[in-house]
Amino acid sequence: MIRNFFVWAGVLMLVPLAFAQVAPSTTGGNGSITVGVEASAFRPDSLPGYTGGHVVGPGIYFDIDLMPRWGAEGEARWMHWHGSGGQQQSDYLLGPRYRLLRWHGLSGWAKFMMGAGVEDFPNQIGTGSYFAYAPGGDLDYHLSPRFSLRAGYEYQFWPHAPNIPYFPNNGMHPSGFSIGIGYRIIRQK
Repeated sequence: MIRNFFVWAGVLMLVPLAFAQVAPSTTGGNGSITVGVEASAFRPDSLPGYTGGHVVGPGIYFDIDLMPRWGAEGEARWMHWHGSGGQQQSDYLLGPRYRLLRWHGLSGWAKFMMGAGVEDFPNQIGTGSYFAYAPGGDLDYHLSPRFSLRAGYEYQFWPHAPNIPYFPNNGMHPSGFSIGIGYRIIRQK
C-alpha cells in the first residue's frame, strides 16, 4: 500500500520533464512543484462503543500545478499519537485539485483524493487497510516565492471499514485538519 503510494508519487514527479524547453513559450509556463511537511489532528470515527478524542501526527505532501487553476496533490500521514486505547491511523492519498480563489498571496483549493487508509483499532482489536476517498480543501499563503503556509481540512470515506468480526461494515468517516509549510522546488514563470 505504501509502495503503491510512492510509485504514483514517483510517476507524478516525472511531470517536470514536460516543462523542459529551450525558451519559454508565449503561453503556459505557470507550473510549479511544492513539497511540504504538516501536522494533522483527525477524529478517527472508530468502532461502535469506542469513543475517543483525536489522533495526531506528522505528514508529508506534494503539489504539482501544471495550469493556472488545475493541479495534483499527494499526501501521506502517520497519526500515531493520542489515540484512545492505542488507536492509530495513517492515510496515503493522491488526486486532483482546483484553485477556487487567489487573493494577493492567498490561494484556496478544492481537492478530491483517493488511496488507502490504515487503522490500528483500540485495545488491539485488529488492524485494517481500506480503500479511501476524501474531498477537502486547502488554503495556501505564500510567504515568499519559495515558502508557503498551508491549512487544510478533509472528510474521508472508508466505505468497506471496519471489516472486523462482530462489528457492522457501515464504513468509517475520519475527518480532520492539517497545518504545514511547503517549499516550491520548481517554479515556472
